[in-house]
Amino acid sequence: MPSKEPGDEYSRKAIRYSAFYGGKIGTAPKVPIRSLDDFSIWYTPGVAAVSRAIAKNRELSFEYTNRWNTIGILTDGTRVLGLGNIGPEGSLPVMEGKALIYKYLGGVDAIPIPIRVDGVEQFVATAKSLEPALGGINLEDIASPKCFEILERLRKEMSIPIWHDDQQGTAGVTLAALYNALELTDRDLRTSKITLFGSGAANIATAKLLIEAGADAGEMILVDSKGVLNAERDDMDQLLLRNRWKYELALKTNEARVKGGLAEALRNADVLIAAATPGPNLIKKQEIARMNKRAVAFLLANPIPEMWPDDAAAAGAEIVATGRSDFPNQVNNSLLFPAAFRGVLDVRAKTITDSMVIAAAQEMAKSAREKGLRKNYIIPDMLDWEVLPRVAAAIGMQAQREGQARKKVSSDVIYKGAKKLIDTSRKISQLLVQRGIIPAPPP
Repeated sequence: MPSKEPGDEYSRKAIRYSAFYGGKIGTAPKVPIRSLDDFSIWYTPGVAAVSRAIAKNRELSFEYTNRWNTIGILTDGTRVLGLGNIGPEGSLPVMEGKALIYKYLGGVDAIPIPIRVDGVEQFVATAKSLEPALGGINLEDIASPKCFEILERLRKEMSIPIWHDDQQGTAGVTLAALYNALELTDRDLRTSKITLFGSGAANIATAKLLIEAGADAGEMILVDSKGVLNAERDDMDQLLLRNRWKYELALKTNEARVKGGLAEALRNADVLIAAATPGPNLIKKQEIARMNKRAVAFLLANPIPEMWPDDAAAAGAEIVATGRSDFPNQVNNSLLFPAAFRGVLDVRAKTITDSMVIAAAQEMAKSAREKGLRKNYIIPDMLDWEVLPRVAAAIGMQAQREGQARKKVSSDVIYKGAKKLIDTSRKISQLLVQRGIIPAPPP
């Protein structure tokens, strides 16, 4: 049984190692420098020909520069890793960590870009101003509800893929895990009764994606800090003004007009998806016991789930997942975002749609099924490297089917290209360590 309380060892190492290495990422040349004469090719005067070609046809910036493989990780630092509003500088170590995962798991060159902005308009304007340099943008750690408007606007107003990992990433991996959890418990997404505990960015996006994937909105119930979301709540006028996305779900979900709290929302539910605040005692055993037999419980808060998974199992949940790697069935965004961007970058996609996220979730779920589903294995884990290029190919092909790709390539070409890039990134990292170019960490 893993330790329930996270220790301080990782925190101590993170501080010491960060000071030792001076950050997690850097840049490296992609071209040979054999002599100073090579700079006449890569820089002046040779570079002028490349610039003139791109000036005549902007699309060539995806062919002649690293734009095709470069994304920006954009944040204002207003909602970081459960730490809250710690500002753009405070968010930088997290964004560097994200960039490291992008490179190691996806072969994607990601640049951390914390920005100091005042409100949605400045954020949107800043993001749009960066478009000529980037093949895509990963929005990260932005407070709700402004994160919804920022994502919505940028998807409409920009012609490169925009991804908010707290929304699309969490929703995508949750859907992948849910597909297989429902299969193991002999259920179907369309007929399952689903309760979502927590109504922040993650669960609002998850609810919307589940509906898009075929779940019955009327059989879905959301619960926030004030209780069950329903069309007759006293704060509906305020929600309309302050959080249009939650307001729309209040109208669309909970057809039976259930009122009360989590206990009422879980009565006869098949599935619980919790993405609330860290626990461990936010959800009680007696509340899980109100669910239908063979229930599914996803307890996704980090670093402490809303309740301990063994308590959920003891209360009657047959399938339990968390967001932690030291428990079975980790529902982790890292399984999706590097592969998703690998796929959209490789076809030079103009956007990432919900149906593209669904295609990625379906492929991820299929990969786990092929390995053999069981109660403690409903989704690939971080060691299942082979799922990454498969997801990349799935999302790249869906982008082409929707007419959102600048480049037409086969599934096999996307798969082989993604696999090569991901393998190369890992091998370079390992080689740099072996050669001592990246030194061993201090004791």
